[in-house]
Amino acid sequence: MKRKFLTIALSFLTVVAIAQKKEIRDAGKAVDKGSYAEAKSLLQQAEPNLSSVNDRFKSDFYLYKGKAYLGTGENVSVEDLRTAAQAFKQAEQLGEEQEAAEGLSGVTNALVQSAINDQNSENYKGAAEKLYAGYQMNPQDTVYLYYAASNLINTGEYETALEYYEELRDLGFTGIETEYIAVNKATGEEESMPQSQRDLMVKTGEYINPEDRKSPPKNAEIAKNIALIHIAQGNDDEAIAAMEEAKKANPDDISLLQSEADMYYRMGDKEKYKTIMEGILERDPNNATLYYNLGVTTFEVGDNEQAVEYYKKALEIDPSMTDARLNIAAAILAKEAALVEQMNSLGMSKADTKKYDELAEQRKEIYKEALPYLEKVMENNPENTDAIRTTMNIYYQLGEEDKAEALQQKLNGGN
Repeated sequence: MKRKFLTIALSFLTVVAIAQKKEIRDAGKAVDKGSYAEAKSLLQQAEPNLSSVNDRFKSDFYLYKGKAYLGTGENVSVEDLRTAAQAFKQAEQLGEEQEAAEGLSGVTNALVQSAINDQNSENYKGAAEKLYAGYQMNPQDTVYLYYAASNLINTGEYETALEYYEELRDLGFTGIETEYIAVNKATGEEESMPQSQRDLMVKTGEYINPEDRKSPPKNAEIAKNIALIHIAQGNDDEAIAAMEEAKKANPDDISLLQSEADMYYRMGDKEKYKTIMEGILERDPNNATLYYNLGVTTFEVGDNEQAVEYYKKALEIDPSMTDARLNIAAAILAKEAALVEQMNSLGMSKADTKKYDELAEQRKEIYKEALPYLEKVMENNPENTDAIRTTMNIYYQLGEEDKAEALQQKLNGGN
């Protein structure tokens, strides 16, 4: 009786195995047709008894499962992409290395493209979720963790962003990437492309001047963001400690010193900011951006004259710096407020009238001092509406009606 029961059991297992194989084959056919929902259903039926088939059918099962859950790669949920990645990894373990690798690449591409779409539509939370999933699937691709943290900053989820940034810091992430550049002979423009493609195009003569260009490191930015999150949470001591720790590892990193200066600026300690920035200038005296940034903070603490000097120094190094000219004009025009306050406080006496006229002349001199900077901005950037509007108002104040009305017409869309 026992032997008979065993024979029946073995026969049952054979029938189950045959059914499993059929469902797996049918799932493969459904995948080939693009009927992914049908394939999922067939695979779900086959999965409970998957142990009854050999490894060849198991590897097919996982490949089909990966393909079914990946689908076309468009509008696929993160959960389905996770399922697809896990299936491809199991297929890889069963010997399907090449096809599984192609499937995993498809999952990653789908996640990244979907994250880009989310970013473009300002769905930063969705982008962060997908990029973090990409990192979990491919822990060697730490850049996904970096971009996930960046997207979380945009959502205000600082606590999780801080965890990601601290993980990147502990991993020693630098974010340095190599960009493969060549000049298109037909257009004269630089283009970036994969190295193998760039090298081939140079060999054909369609591209010239190949160059390998490394991106700036991101570790200073990470240290800054860790500090800024601590500041946002009211943890100034933790922010300073995080920055000091980063400086120990990178004592000569100018970008890190700039991040430290920015940290103190955010804390409201503008004098500390200024001291650090001046120290950076000693190391990098030909950096126009540093002089410009010092001009901004110096203006904010009320030292307009010194701010103008910093902006002028920035322009000596980089004459095309439009914002420096605009800010010089703003710093000069800021002197007007005190004059207007005095003018409004005067009465109607002869002495007050005389004083009023003197102040009015001083006001005109302020306008005349600012005007060349604004006119230069318009010369270099004719569509700069801030410069046009401010210059137009100055022309009206100086009685230059024709010039003012010409600018008014330009603002209104005229020629």
